[in-house]
Amino acid sequence: MTADSHRFCVAPMLDITDRHCRQFHRQLSRRARLYTEMISTGALLHGPRDRLLAFDAAEHPVALQLGGSDPGELAQAARLAEQAGYDEVNLNCGCPSERVQRGSFGACLMAEAALVADCVRAMRDAVRVPVTVKHRIGLGRNEDYDFVRDFVGTVAEAGCDTFVVHARNAWLEGLSPRENRTVPPLRYEVAARLKRDFPRLTVVLNGGLREHAAALAELARVDGVMLGRAACDEPWLLSEVDPRYFGEPAPHARRESVVDAMRPYLLRQMAAGVPARAVVRHMLGLFNGLPGARRWRRALSDPATLAQAGPRILERALQALRDPADVPRAHTGG
Repeated sequence: MTADSHRFCVAPMLDITDRHCRQFHRQLSRRARLYTEMISTGALLHGPRDRLLAFDAAEHPVALQLGGSDPGELAQAARLAEQAGYDEVNLNCGCPSERVQRGSFGACLMAEAALVADCVRAMRDAVRVPVTVKHRIGLGRNEDYDFVRDFVGTVAEAGCDTFVVHARNAWLEGLSPRENRTVPPLRYEVAARLKRDFPRLTVVLNGGLREHAAALAELARVDGVMLGRAACDEPWLLSEVDPRYFGEPAPHARRESVVDAMRPYLLRQMAAGVPARAVVRHMLGLFNGLPGARRWRRALSDPATLAQAGPRILERALQALRDPADVPRAHTGG
């Protein structure tokens, strides 16, 4: 990996960062590092692996995030990821959901640093692509820095040199996964301290970043930043990534050009049997803040309009964006 390989990343998000989302995000930034949704080793080894691993070559650089805690299974899954062409394999040590805890992976793995080290070692032995870890900064209400420092140190000794630090604790009891993204306090200084204590490691800051000025300011203390919900709620933010983080022009200067670029992909996916909504749902926020944005969103989410327009849904939504009279009526049952 290059020195700036993780300078800007889009976070792995369950039920969001699927291949269609990543294709859309790639039209906004050539350089942002993209991540899949978390895929459990069980699903990958025993489920529809071809579908789970499928991605478009335009998505590079793209990382596969794995959920699991068995070193042998993770090694097999990492090998499949490398064979499929992914640029990185990332181990999830940050998800706080009860379902993930029952599978003995996610954030609860932070309490088992030696096991995580074994998992990383097994994956590194199995593949040549980088193996990275995404984690929280603590468990429960314990904010002792030594806990996360020792976790990172132990896992780094196994050969992991890139850590994506979600700068909140994971409260494994009493909070939903959604609340775990907002209630535990953000402590960016912990990520900065990890970078100071482990200067040879790549430290990427995640959690609560919603605009570029704050993210760029943090790059004085860490190697990279990772945006999550903001990239989905306000996707046009990604059009600023290449110029502001890498000194390169954005792929498209106008939002309408992004729509044009997505049209051939939508047609290919629909020809393969993918519903239009599976693709266009990721584009709902593209015109946020501009006149007509609500009409654009309504056109792309209205079942009747989707059914009527078919492969011309993007043209139909652009019409609605531009013409207040061309608005889909709310669909109600009789």
